[in-house]
Amino acid sequence: MLYNFDEVIDRRDTGSVKWHYSDETIPLWVADMDFKAATPILNAIEQVTQHGILGYTKPTEALYDAIIGWHGSRYDLSLEKQNILFSPGVVPSLALMMNVFTEVGDAVLVNDPIYAPFMTKVEQNGRTLVTSALKEVEGQYRLDLVDIEAKIAQHEVKLYLLCNPHNPGGRVWTTEELEAVLTLCKKYNVTIVSDEIHQDLTLSGHIFTPLLTLATGYEHHVVSLTSMTKTFNIAGIKGSLIFAKDNELLKKISQQQHLNDEYELNLFAYAAMRSAYEQGGAWLAQALAYIEANIDVTVRFLEEHLPDIKVMRPEASYLIWLDCSAYAEDDKVLYDTLRAAKIELNAGISYGEEGHLKMRLNVACPTALLLEGLKRIDTALSDVSKNP
Repeated sequence: MLYNFDEVIDRRDTGSVKWHYSDETIPLWVADMDFKAATPILNAIEQVTQHGILGYTKPTEALYDAIIGWHGSRYDLSLEKQNILFSPGVVPSLALMMNVFTEVGDAVLVNDPIYAPFMTKVEQNGRTLVTSALKEVEGQYRLDLVDIEAKIAQHEVKLYLLCNPHNPGGRVWTTEELEAVLTLCKKYNVTIVSDEIHQDLTLSGHIFTPLLTLATGYEHHVVSLTSMTKTFNIAGIKGSLIFAKDNELLKKISQQQHLNDEYELNLFAYAAMRSAYEQGGAWLAQALAYIEANIDVTVRFLEEHLPDIKVMRPEASYLIWLDCSAYAEDDKVLYDTLRAAKIELNAGISYGEEGHLKMRLNVACPTALLLEGLKRIDTALSDVSKNP
């Protein structure tokens, strides 16, 4: 079936995090989409309610088969049932990994900029945060392997939290980059946890490589995290996956999950996950085409109206990283200027020091809404440039 992504759906007064601002504000920030979920997913949830009994539920063999089939056919990632654990979300899983692989005070490495919970979960769990700044080369981020090795050696890093595809920059790390990271981590006996939640949103011309497909011989130090919730715009239905190939590693993770009582999902999440992985491909293909068109719209608009904004075109996801340093010298002033124009973006500084004077823009919405938001950005920043 064909989906109508141009449909504007009123999300105000629904408890939506994204839309909790004033009626006049256009929210192009938090990473969910303003698109209806795929019909098979909605039908699966409805079938659960129609059954009428909402009792305790465990994952079925059909669900495991759906997960294994999706990742095998799309990414050549060979999984078996025993390689899969369930978690309420990727962020809770990040916190979980602190307790599995490190002790209080141990050093944990993340890149900068990075999705904020990578930093906050390290610090909230009493670990020592170590950052390695990404390098910008020809408008895209690159891993600074020299700096990564230096930081690992200097701080005796125990755990490296990798984000692939990268949030907020949208890079899909290449096989060569991932192999280089693995080589460094093997050299220093560092465990790698790879957040791969944006994997299914990889855009045309780019190839996502699961870290586990490259980890032969180092499986006892590699864990991948992912979720159908980002892919299929069902973040309100909590649920994610933990993959590992080493049995002892999985046992340690599972034991910690049971200590935290964070090892199972609710019946709606199981139903949605199975439906997504079995029948969600058509919706996803159409959504990605629409998102790519919106990225094109955004790039063209900014090139024409705000050419001094440096746009980092994403290789994955619907988030665009904007360097607005030509229009402001202070992060709060930049954020407040845009907010005064009734447009809500993510402040780049929340992603680390390398996010200074940057903003993150979400284009996963009807094109008409996106264009109105872009016009507000143009008005706000043009006024700034006229009144230095």
